[in-house]
Formats: sequence, structure tokens, C-alpha cells
Amino acid sequence: MKDLAIRAFSVLSIVTFIISYNMTVRLRAKDNEIARLNAELKSANQVVEYYYSVVANQSDEDHEVELIYNDGVYEGTAQGFGGDITVVVTIEKDMITNISVTKADGEDGAYLDMAKEIIDKIIAGQSTDPDTVCGATFSSLGIRNATEKALEKAEK
Repeated sequence: MKDLAIRAFSVLSIVTFIISYNMTVRLRAKDNEIARLNAELKSANQVVEYYYSVVANQSDEDHEVELIYNDGVYEGTAQGFGGDITVVVTIEKDMITNISVTKADGEDGAYLDMAKEIIDKIIAGQSTDPDTVCGATFSSLGIRNATEKALEKAEK
């Protein structure tokens, strides 16, 4: 009888752990989706604010705004945790519109996936100054530094 009670308690503990783990995974997925959507919204709002500021600063003579970057697609490479990380950065009308990791052969897939969260932060803030991603610090630092190198190539 004592063995049966111990086994029942063990099974109940395992089932409780599995249910808790699944709930945690679902909550994290929802949190990540919310963070991604917030970053996209912030980026869109910044684009709108930028265009409003350009329109507000134009006179009847239709002055051009001095741009920092040339439009185009630029590549940058920097050291990540497991080796070089290469990104491609797209610039349109002086705004970073897209960043994609094209090569990261030495990086662990799980850490690289976590590190890619920094891409949304860079685009949303239009800056390479966001904090690195906790748990994937060196990989996210590699993405950030590679983006900086690509932006250096885009400068006028």
C-alpha cells in the first residue's frame, strides 16, 4: 500500500510538472508575440512621426531633408558567440526597414533565435543602442555590431 501511495504521488508530481511547463511555454510564446507586435507598432509610429516632422519642417520652397544614409541593402559582419554573424540591412528614406541574419554558422540555433529579438529593437528605435538579449548576450551583440558595420557602409 505504501508503494502504491508513493507511485501515485510521483505520477501526480510528474503530471503537475508537465502541465506547469506547458503553461509556462505558452505564456512565453504569448509574451514574445506581444513584444514583437509592440516593436512593430513602435516602428510604424516612428515612421509616421518622421514623415510628419519632415512635412512640418518643409517650407513653400520644398527644402530637402539632409539624409544620413544612402538607400539600399548593406551587409555587415561581426563576432558573435560561436563565430561570425553576417546581417543584411535595408535602408529606405534614411530608415532601417529590415535586418536579416544571412550567416551565423557557428551559433547555437536556440541562442541565435533568442538573439534575433534585438532586430525588432533596432528597427523600432532606429538605433543600434538597444540592450542585448538576456540569455543570448554575445549572439545579440554580434547582430548589433554587424548591423553597425552595415550602417557604416550606408553612410553618405
